[in-house]
Amino acid sequence: MRIEGRTFLVTGGRSGLGEATALALEEAGAKVVIADLPETDVTDEAGVSKLIDSLGELHGAVNCAGVGGGARVVGKGKEGPFPLDGFRRIVDINLTGTFNVIRLAATKMAENEPDESGSRGVIVNTASNAAYDGQIGQAAYSASKGGVVSMTLPIARELGRHGIRVMTIAPGPADTPMLALLREDIRESLEASIPFPSRLGRPDEFAALVKHIVENDYLNGEVIRLDGALRMAPR
Repeated sequence: MRIEGRTFLVTGGRSGLGEATALALEEAGAKVVIADLPETDVTDEAGVSKLIDSLGELHGAVNCAGVGGGARVVGKGKEGPFPLDGFRRIVDINLTGTFNVIRLAATKMAENEPDESGSRGVIVNTASNAAYDGQIGQAAYSASKGGVVSMTLPIARELGRHGIRVMTIAPGPADTPMLALLREDIRESLEASIPFPSRLGRPDEFAALVKHIVENDYLNGEVIRLDGALRMAPR
């Protein structure tokens, strides 16, 4: 699907991977609509629906909105078990929020006239390498991103009849505001654990992959790891 002249929704588009993606799509000639806090909460059914309904047309949605956070299932010392509200919050934003945007965006895209290849739209989600090898303390985060991975294929299979593709990118640690607060020694250790290139991922690399997915009509129902061959240790 061509990018120029098309309309894309990017959640979490004011920072990190979402911001880089929005800029890359705009540079390629797309009209980009950003959905981000405080105006748009991806878990808010009415708010997301109102935003998408306000668009004249929609050809692509890139789900980058998400949160981190973690805790041990069984806390140390006087710490109690993993707070259930904390688990729910992470899963609600990362998984339920992604699904909320998918279902509403796909409904809008299904109204499009198909292009010469039969395409009406494309959806790109953001998972994480933690979906496959989450570390200690990442039970909620890994569960939320694992859910994004697992729903990619069944949704792609369903939406194929509408000419809508669904893909997911599972990035490793990236040089974004979420990791900016890491101590330098922790950052260096993390970078050293990445086989090649031994550095954090760059947001522009994620954005470049989003562009390729949009333009390559035969990519569908798959999850692509973008992590320099990193496989995380238990801690």
